Amino acid sequence: MNFLRGVMGGQPAGPQPSGTETIQKLCDRVASSTLLEDRRDAVRALKALSKKYRLEVASQAMGHLIHILQTDSSDSEIIGYALDTLYNIISNDEEEEQDESEDGGPSSSGKQSSKPAHDESGQKQADDLGSQFTEIFIKEQENVTLLLSLLEEFDFHVRWPGVKLLTALLKNQCSQVQAVILVSPMGVSRLMDLLADSREVIRNDGLLLLQHLTKCNAAIQKIVAFENAFERLLDIITEEGNSDGGIVVEDCLLLLLNLLKNNSSNQNFFKEGSYIQRMKPWFEVGDENSGWSAQKVTNLHLMLQLVRVMVSPVNPPGATSSCQKSMYHCGLLQQLCTILMATGVPADILTETINTVSEVIRGSQVNQDYFASVNAPSNPPRPAIVVLLMSMVNERQPFVLRCAVLYCFQCFLYKNQKGQGEIVATLLPSTIDANSISAGQLLCGGLFSTDSVSNWCAAVALAHALQDNLTQKEQLLRVQLATSLGNPPVSLLQQCTNILSQGSKVQTRVGLLMLLCTWISNCPIAVTHFLHNQANIPFLTGQISENLGEDEELVQGLCALLLGICVYYNDNSLENYTKEKLKQLIEKRIGKENFVEKLGSICKHELYSRAAQKPQPVFSSPEQMLFDHEFTKLVKELEAVITKAVHKSSEEEKKEEEVKKTLEQHDSIVTQYKELIREQDTQINELKTQVSSMKTQNEQLQASVTQQLSQIQQHKDQYNVLKLKLGKDSQQHNGEGAQVNGVQLEELSRLQEELEELKKQHGLLQGQLTEKDSLIEKMKSEGAHPVERTAGSSENNAELQKELETLRAQVQSQSAEISQLQAERQELLNKAETLAMVSAPGNTDSSAAAAKITELEKRLSEVTGETEKIKEEGKIWSDSKAALEQQVATANSSVAILQNEKSKLQQEVAESKKEQDDLLMLLADQDQKIKSLKDKLKELGEPIEEDDDLDTRDQYDDEDDEDDD
Repeated sequence: MNFLRGVMGGQPAGPQPSGTETIQKLCDRVASSTLLEDRRDAVRALKALSKKYRLEVASQAMGHLIHILQTDSSDSEIIGYALDTLYNIISNDEEEEQDESEDGGPSSSGKQSSKPAHDESGQKQADDLGSQFTEIFIKEQENVTLLLSLLEEFDFHVRWPGVKLLTALLKNQCSQVQAVILVSPMGVSRLMDLLADSREVIRNDGLLLLQHLTKCNAAIQKIVAFENAFERLLDIITEEGNSDGGIVVEDCLLLLLNLLKNNSSNQNFFKEGSYIQRMKPWFEVGDENSGWSAQKVTNLHLMLQLVRVMVSPVNPPGATSSCQKSMYHCGLLQQLCTILMATGVPADILTETINTVSEVIRGSQVNQDYFASVNAPSNPPRPAIVVLLMSMVNERQPFVLRCAVLYCFQCFLYKNQKGQGEIVATLLPSTIDANSISAGQLLCGGLFSTDSVSNWCAAVALAHALQDNLTQKEQLLRVQLATSLGNPPVSLLQQCTNILSQGSKVQTRVGLLMLLCTWISNCPIAVTHFLHNQANIPFLTGQISENLGEDEELVQGLCALLLGICVYYNDNSLENYTKEKLKQLIEKRIGKENFVEKLGSICKHELYSRAAQKPQPVFSSPEQMLFDHEFTKLVKELEAVITKAVHKSSEEEKKEEEVKKTLEQHDSIVTQYKELIREQDTQINELKTQVSSMKTQNEQLQASVTQQLSQIQQHKDQYNVLKLKLGKDSQQHNGEGAQVNGVQLEELSRLQEELEELKKQHGLLQGQLTEKDSLIEKMKSEGAHPVERTAGSSENNAELQKELETLRAQVQSQSAEISQLQAERQELLNKAETLAMVSAPGNTDSSAAAAKITELEKRLSEVTGETEKIKEEGKIWSDSKAALEQQVATANSSVAILQNEKSKLQQEVAESKKEQDDLLMLLADQDQKIKSLKDKLKELGEPIEEDDDLDTRDQYDDEDDEDDD
């Protein structure tokens, strides 16, 4: 307890506190301490104790730890300790390691004997604790949301324990935690950001977290896929080296499997995003000497499973077909076939590759044709199908590999009538090549070998070559087998029944019975061949009626099925084995109830229901290899109809036959009527097309006729007009049947009239232009005079200004004189007053001074009047100057307006000249057309008058008109 003593600050010697007490004190410190350092030390101590005292720490400290996450989020160190402590409490992995370390030391033999039971119970208890603590933690959804928000922290000591804690929660309570994350805003997006972390530890643990998150939750799988998960995961796989990568590649592949398996939406997104093309480099395994590590085998195994997920038979057919096409076009199928035919490939990889190729080609004609063309690198080259069948019938090959080859052969023949025909053709006498091994020879060899697994596999493979193919069922009846020297050959059908009657192993007999049932079902000819052998029916009835052990119940049920097929598909061509006689035989020797019970025992077999689940033959041991998937469908289809056929009486059978014949007759009549109606429909459709085409042609012809009639009418009108105009000319040239094309002459006259009108318009425009030019000149001349007047007035104005200045100078001088006189007057007044005061007798001098003052005042008034007069004259001259300046401005504006009008008139004249040139060009073109038309008329032998003659005639007409006047 030294560590606890250090944590608690050193305690005196004495009894040490227990773990529970220590944990309680630490929890009190976490809850009550105000210093962050104290809380951090207490949480660190809880982390150290959480592994050994898991239950105590969880029960006392979980609430305090969650509170730390909520309140101390700014300190990454204490958050990291709290997350690690919660992880130790909730996770079961550490408990497992602890158990292993505790149990890893030497122990006595007695302890060793009880160790497994102790470990199992301890592990179960640990799992229960983890689930309970997880349930407590996620009871408040805010705790999970808080944990998701902490994952946004980039600090390694926060992010990594947060990832581990969330992973542990998902391991213990997956569905509940998924529900919380799903409703949390941006919850999945935050977790997807872990894949972009540059620290590989966090990225790799993020992969593990996403693996648990995406288990069995389609909604989360879709969100993760649309968060660009495929792109990121494929990039990581490429960076890590594809199949040569380490465990990170394995984790990425497991996550991809979670996203794609049973999720059609993600599969479609994967295909539409062209990610299938990026899978091809995974299977470039290099040469055989590169070595196959355990990790590489695991990675390649998962990669093959990923391919199978995309083309699984349980997927929607359209999606599977689309993926198969993409895999063929991008070269993925070719790459898989290369691995298939390579040497040195481990057995489990080869087995999974065969299964993968099987599902890639299943139901796809293009892929099946390509697979048929693949040859093994042997000398001489052999088809891949032959090489695979050699492995299937070889009892020394691993059992799972033989099952995979059988599945591949079944997928190659699934909905592939062309392939079925090629396989059956290798058995026919005309196509057998003695120098080479064919698929048919291998199947026959396996069918009659001493190995029961080979018997069963060959029988099922041959049955798939006949599945839903009546033609090949009939062709296989031609196959003859040589049994021994000197004995005649026997048919394949007879040889199968012979081996069946010899009492071989149950597995062999089950395989042969499945082959026979598939062969003769829905094929009356094969039923007749089977019944032709007199020993077959007694053998079947004997097998069904005997009281054999439980192991033989399945054989008895299959024999009942085979006999029932002989009844149901019997065409009554053999008198001894008609439907009625066979039913009587069943009733007498077996009993109807017993027969139906034996028939129903097939579906009740445990292995039957297991085989009916999926097409791939998967068996844990060779002894369980009894039923084929396609055969279970056949049994389900035939059981009810055979039971019904056996229970029918002869009268009911006759009635049914009569009804059937009547229905057949009705069907034949209906078929005839249908064919007649179909022929009539064909004829009606042909006639409709002919009528529509004739309507179209008629409309076109009507349109052309209407157009031609309108043209003829126009020609007639123009001809009549021309005839009226040229009436006088026709009278002068009696009998001269000159005909001129009215269209061109009328156009010529019209153009001449237009030319005359344009000439008149041109003359008018020229007159207007001349008038406007004269008007402009006149205005210019008129505008010059005001300018001259303005110039003259400006000169007069200058003279007036000079006079005004002179007058002003005079006024100023006179003002100066006035002021001087006023000063003198004031002096005189002052002197007069002085004299008056000095001596009164000086009246004579004062009168003289007064007279002088009066004279000065008079002069002053005169000068003032003259000054006022000069000011008035200056004002008059200023007004006249302003009026003259206004007149000059008006004259300048009128000149600008006239110049603008002149430019407009010049532009109009230019446009009229352009129009005149265009008319001249039109006249030239028209003359050229008239000339060409005249040449054509001359070629046709029509007399044409030349232009000179027409001009002369016009002159004569004018002279005649003058004479008449």
